[in-house]
Amino acid sequence: MAVTVAGAGEGYPLEPLPLTRAVDEFALTTVLLFVVVTAVRGLLAPSSPLAISDLDTALGVVGIVAGATLTALIFSPPGRRSGAHMNPAVTVALWLMDVFPGRSVLPYVMAQLAGSVAGTALARWVWGHQVAVVDYSAVRPAPSWRQAAVFLSETGCLIGVVLLVGFFLANPKHAAVLPWALGIAVGLIIAFLGPLSGGSANPARQFGPAVLSGRTRYLWIYLVAPILGAVLGASVHHLLIRRFNTHRPLTYKLAGAGRHDNAPPADRAGRGSA
Repeated sequence: MAVTVAGAGEGYPLEPLPLTRAVDEFALTTVLLFVVVTAVRGLLAPSSPLAISDLDTALGVVGIVAGATLTALIFSPPGRRSGAHMNPAVTVALWLMDVFPGRSVLPYVMAQLAGSVAGTALARWVWGHQVAVVDYSAVRPAPSWRQAAVFLSETGCLIGVVLLVGFFLANPKHAAVLPWALGIAVGLIIAFLGPLSGGSANPARQFGPAVLSGRTRYLWIYLVAPILGAVLGASVHHLLIRRFNTHRPLTYKLAGAGRHDNAPPADRAGRGSA
Protein backbone atom coordinates (compact mmCIF):
# COMPACT_ATOMS: atom_id res chain seq x y z
CA MET A 1 0.00 0.00 0.00
CA ALA A 2 1.61 3.25 -1.10
CA VAL A 3 1.00 5.87 1.53
CA THR A 4 1.16 9.46 0.42
CA VAL A 5 0.80 12.78 2.12
CA ALA A 6 -2.53 14.22 1.12
CA GLY A 7 -2.92 17.90 0.72
CA ALA A 8 0.81 18.61 0.60
CA GLY A 9 0.98 19.20 -3.10
CA GLU A 10 2.22 16.20 -5.03
CA GLY A 11 1.93 13.00 -3.04
CA TYR A 12 5.12 11.25 -1.98
CA PRO A 13 5.71 8.04 -0.02
CA LEU A 14 6.01 8.52 3.72
CA GLU A 15 9.36 7.43 5.07
CA PRO A 16 9.50 5.28 8.23
CA LEU A 17 9.98 7.32 11.37
CA PRO A 18 13.15 6.95 13.47
CA LEU A 19 12.82 4.28 16.14
CA THR A 20 13.41 7.00 18.71
CA ARG A 21 9.84 8.12 17.99
CA ALA A 22 8.61 4.69 19.11
CA VAL A 23 10.74 5.10 22.25
CA ASP A 24 8.92 8.38 22.86
CA GLU A 25 5.60 6.54 22.51
CA PHE A 26 6.78 3.96 25.03
CA ALA A 27 7.69 6.67 27.52
CA LEU A 28 4.45 8.59 27.01
CA THR A 29 2.27 5.50 27.39
CA THR A 30 4.22 4.46 30.48
CA VAL A 31 3.52 7.82 32.12
CA LEU A 32 -0.15 7.76 31.08
CA LEU A 33 -0.75 4.29 32.52
CA PHE A 34 1.18 5.07 35.69
CA VAL A 35 -1.01 8.12 36.30
CA VAL A 36 -4.25 6.28 35.51
CA VAL A 37 -3.42 3.28 37.71
CA THR A 38 -2.31 5.65 40.49
CA ALA A 39 -5.59 7.56 40.25
CA VAL A 40 -7.67 4.38 40.33
CA ARG A 41 -5.69 3.07 43.29
CA GLY A 42 -6.05 6.36 45.16
CA LEU A 43 -9.78 6.71 44.58
CA LEU A 44 -11.02 3.11 44.66
CA ALA A 45 -8.72 1.19 47.02
CA PRO A 46 -10.69 0.85 50.30
CA SER A 47 -7.63 1.61 52.45
CA SER A 48 -6.75 4.80 50.58
CA PRO A 49 -7.41 8.06 52.49
CA LEU A 50 -8.72 9.53 49.23
CA ALA A 51 -11.11 6.66 48.51
CA ILE A 52 -14.53 7.60 47.11
CA SER A 53 -17.26 5.08 47.80
CA ASP A 54 -19.50 6.11 44.90
CA LEU A 55 -18.17 4.47 41.71
CA ASP A 56 -19.66 7.05 39.34
CA THR A 57 -18.05 9.93 41.23
CA ALA A 58 -14.71 8.14 41.49
CA LEU A 59 -14.61 7.42 37.77
CA GLY A 60 -15.58 11.01 37.05
CA VAL A 61 -12.48 12.14 38.94
CA VAL A 62 -10.36 9.50 37.18
CA GLY A 63 -11.67 10.86 33.88
CA ILE A 64 -10.57 14.38 34.78
CA VAL A 65 -7.10 13.16 35.78
CA ALA A 66 -6.70 10.97 32.69
CA GLY A 67 -7.93 13.66 30.31
CA ALA A 68 -5.68 16.34 31.80
CA THR A 69 -2.70 13.98 31.70
CA LEU A 70 -3.38 13.08 28.08
CA THR A 71 -3.52 16.74 27.06
CA ALA A 72 -0.29 17.52 28.94
CA LEU A 73 1.52 14.58 27.32
CA ILE A 74 0.41 15.63 23.83
CA PHE A 75 1.93 19.07 24.42
CA SER A 76 5.11 17.66 25.99
CA PRO A 77 8.40 17.56 24.00
CA PRO A 78 8.22 13.76 23.49
CA GLY A 79 4.58 14.15 22.48
CA ARG A 80 5.41 16.79 19.89
CA ARG A 81 8.13 14.52 18.49
CA SER A 82 6.21 11.24 18.25
CA GLY A 83 2.71 12.60 17.71
CA ALA A 84 1.57 11.42 21.17
CA HIS A 85 -0.80 8.71 19.97
CA MET A 86 -0.50 6.50 23.09
CA ASN A 87 -3.25 4.42 21.49
CA PRO A 88 -2.75 1.71 18.84
CA ALA A 89 -6.17 2.49 17.36
CA VAL A 90 -5.21 6.12 16.77
CA THR A 91 -1.97 5.04 15.10
CA VAL A 92 -3.85 2.66 12.79
CA ALA A 93 -6.44 5.34 11.97
CA LEU A 94 -3.81 7.93 11.03
CA TRP A 95 -2.09 5.36 8.83
CA LEU A 96 -5.39 4.66 7.07
CA MET A 97 -5.89 8.41 6.69
CA ASP A 98 -2.60 8.51 4.76
CA VAL A 99 -0.56 10.68 7.12
CA PHE A 100 1.36 8.02 9.05
CA PRO A 101 3.94 5.65 7.51
CA GLY A 102 2.81 2.05 7.37
CA ARG A 103 6.24 0.70 8.29
CA SER A 104 6.10 2.63 11.57
CA VAL A 105 2.73 1.24 12.68
CA LEU A 106 4.11 -1.96 14.23
CA PRO A 107 6.95 -0.26 16.17
CA TYR A 108 4.47 2.30 17.53
CA VAL A 109 1.89 -0.30 18.54
CA MET A 110 4.50 -2.52 20.19
CA ALA A 111 5.91 0.48 22.06
CA GLN A 112 2.45 1.52 23.25
CA LEU A 113 1.57 -1.96 24.52
CA ALA A 114 4.97 -2.31 26.19
CA GLY A 115 4.49 1.10 27.79
CA SER A 116 1.13 -0.06 29.09
CA VAL A 117 2.76 -2.98 30.88
CA ALA A 118 5.66 -0.84 32.12
CA GLY A 119 3.43 1.93 33.48
CA THR A 120 1.19 -0.55 35.27
CA ALA A 121 4.17 -2.44 36.70
CA LEU A 122 5.74 0.83 37.85
CA ALA A 123 2.55 1.75 39.70
CA ARG A 124 2.55 -1.67 41.38
CA TRP A 125 6.17 -1.18 42.43
CA VAL A 126 5.53 2.32 43.79
CA TRP A 127 2.17 1.74 45.51
CA GLY A 128 2.45 -1.91 46.40
CA HIS A 129 -0.45 -4.24 47.12
CA GLN A 130 -3.10 -1.52 46.88
CA VAL A 131 -2.72 -1.68 43.09
CA ALA A 132 -3.51 -5.39 43.15
CA VAL A 133 -6.59 -4.68 45.29
CA VAL A 134 -8.08 -2.64 42.43
CA ASP A 135 -7.03 -5.28 39.86
CA TYR A 136 -4.27 -3.06 38.49
CA SER A 137 -7.08 -0.76 37.24
CA ALA A 138 -8.20 -3.32 34.64
CA VAL A 139 -11.60 -2.23 33.32
CA ARG A 140 -14.58 -4.53 33.02
CA PRO A 141 -18.20 -3.98 32.02
CA ALA A 142 -21.16 -3.82 34.35
CA PRO A 143 -22.80 -7.24 34.91
CA SER A 144 -25.86 -6.13 32.94
CA TRP A 145 -23.82 -5.39 29.81
CA ARG A 146 -23.49 -8.16 27.26
CA GLN A 147 -20.26 -8.60 25.33
CA ALA A 148 -21.90 -7.44 22.10
CA ALA A 149 -22.96 -4.18 23.74
CA VAL A 150 -19.46 -3.60 25.11
CA PHE A 151 -17.98 -4.29 21.68
CA LEU A 152 -20.33 -1.81 20.01
CA SER A 153 -19.64 0.80 22.67
CA GLU A 154 -15.86 0.55 22.26
CA THR A 155 -16.16 0.58 18.48
CA GLY A 156 -18.43 3.62 18.52
CA CYS A 157 -16.11 5.53 20.85
CA LEU A 158 -13.20 5.12 18.45
CA ILE A 159 -15.25 6.11 15.43
CA GLY A 160 -16.02 9.36 17.23
CA VAL A 161 -12.42 9.88 18.33
CA VAL A 162 -11.09 9.26 14.82
CA LEU A 163 -13.53 11.71 13.25
CA LEU A 164 -12.60 14.27 15.91
CA VAL A 165 -8.89 13.81 15.15
CA GLY A 166 -9.44 13.96 11.41
CA PHE A 167 -11.47 17.16 11.62
CA PHE A 168 -9.01 19.11 13.76
CA LEU A 169 -5.86 17.92 12.00
CA ALA A 170 -7.35 18.93 8.64
CA ASN A 171 -7.93 22.49 9.84
CA PRO A 172 -4.62 24.13 10.82
CA LYS A 173 -6.40 27.09 12.44
CA HIS A 174 -8.13 24.73 14.87
CA ALA A 175 -5.42 22.06 15.27
CA ALA A 176 -4.18 23.57 18.54
CA VAL A 177 -7.57 22.80 20.08
CA LEU A 178 -7.27 19.04 19.43
CA PRO A 179 -5.22 18.15 22.55
CA TRP A 180 -7.82 19.84 24.72
CA ALA A 181 -10.70 18.26 22.80
CA LEU A 182 -9.15 14.80 23.14
CA GLY A 183 -8.59 15.28 26.85
CA ILE A 184 -12.23 16.27 27.32
CA ALA A 185 -13.43 13.39 25.13
CA VAL A 186 -11.39 10.80 27.04
CA GLY A 187 -12.54 12.24 30.35
CA LEU A 188 -16.19 12.01 29.30
CA ILE A 189 -15.75 8.45 28.00
CA ILE A 190 -14.31 7.35 31.34
CA ALA A 191 -16.88 9.24 33.40
CA PHE A 192 -19.98 8.13 31.53
CA LEU A 193 -19.02 4.74 30.06
CA GLY A 194 -16.61 3.61 32.77
CA PRO A 195 -19.39 2.34 35.06
CA LEU A 196 -21.17 0.69 32.10
CA SER A 197 -18.93 -0.69 29.33
CA GLY A 198 -15.61 0.00 31.04
CA GLY A 199 -14.84 3.08 28.95
CA SER A 200 -11.40 2.00 27.74
CA ALA A 201 -11.39 3.22 24.11
CA ASN A 202 -7.70 2.38 23.93
CA PRO A 203 -6.10 -1.08 23.62
CA ALA A 204 -3.06 0.20 25.51
CA ARG A 205 -5.26 1.37 28.40
CA GLN A 206 -6.44 -2.17 29.06
CA PHE A 207 -3.53 -4.33 27.91
CA GLY A 208 -1.07 -3.87 30.79
CA PRO A 209 -3.63 -3.88 33.60
CA ALA A 210 -5.41 -6.96 32.20
CA VAL A 211 -2.21 -8.93 31.66
CA LEU A 212 -0.71 -8.15 35.07
CA SER A 213 -3.97 -8.72 36.95
CA GLY A 214 -4.86 -11.86 35.02
CA ARG A 215 -8.30 -10.46 34.20
CA THR A 216 -8.21 -11.25 30.50
CA ARG A 217 -11.77 -12.48 29.95
CA TYR A 218 -12.83 -9.30 28.13
CA LEU A 219 -9.39 -8.31 26.90
CA TRP A 220 -10.09 -9.34 23.31
CA ILE A 221 -13.00 -6.88 23.15
CA TYR A 222 -10.90 -3.98 24.41
CA LEU A 223 -8.18 -4.85 21.89
CA VAL A 224 -10.23 -5.62 18.78
CA ALA A 225 -13.19 -3.22 19.03
CA PRO A 226 -11.11 0.00 19.10
CA ILE A 227 -9.10 -1.16 16.08
CA LEU A 228 -12.33 -1.87 14.21
CA GLY A 229 -13.56 1.57 15.25
CA ALA A 230 -10.35 3.08 13.86
CA VAL A 231 -10.87 1.33 10.52
CA LEU A 232 -14.52 2.38 10.31
CA GLY A 233 -13.76 5.92 11.45
CA ALA A 234 -11.04 6.33 8.83
CA SER A 235 -13.40 4.92 6.19
CA VAL A 236 -16.12 7.40 7.14
CA HIS A 237 -13.53 10.17 7.03
CA HIS A 238 -12.54 9.23 3.48
CA LEU A 239 -16.21 9.10 2.45
CA LEU A 240 -16.76 12.60 3.85
CA ILE A 241 -13.74 13.86 1.91
CA ARG A 242 -15.09 12.47 -1.36
CA ARG A 243 -18.71 13.48 -0.73
CA PHE A 244 -18.24 16.96 0.69
CA ASN A 245 -14.73 17.79 -0.52
CA THR A 246 -13.54 18.30 3.05
CA HIS A 247 -9.87 18.65 3.88
CA ARG A 248 -7.53 15.79 4.67
CA PRO A 249 -5.40 15.65 7.84
CA LEU A 250 -2.05 17.37 7.37
CA THR A 251 -0.04 15.58 10.05
CA TYR A 252 0.04 12.55 12.32
CA LYS A 253 0.99 14.73 15.31
CA LEU A 254 -1.88 15.36 17.70
CA ALA A 255 -0.37 18.68 18.79
CA GLY A 256 -0.46 19.87 15.17
CA ALA A 257 2.12 20.02 12.41
CA GLY A 258 5.62 21.30 12.97
CA ARG A 259 7.15 23.72 10.50
CA HIS A 260 8.65 20.99 8.27
CA ASP A 261 6.20 18.14 8.90
CA ASN A 262 4.56 18.41 5.49
CA ALA A 263 7.56 19.33 3.38
CA PRO A 264 8.75 16.82 0.78
CA PRO A 265 11.64 14.62 1.93
CA ALA A 266 14.21 16.58 -0.09
CA ASP A 267 13.14 19.80 1.63
CA ARG A 268 13.30 18.23 5.09
CA ALA A 269 16.78 16.79 4.66
CA GLY A 270 19.25 18.17 7.15
CA ARG A 271 16.69 20.31 8.96
CA GLY A 272 15.91 17.96 11.82
CA SER A 273 12.43 17.22 13.04
CA ALA A 274 9.90 19.64 14.38
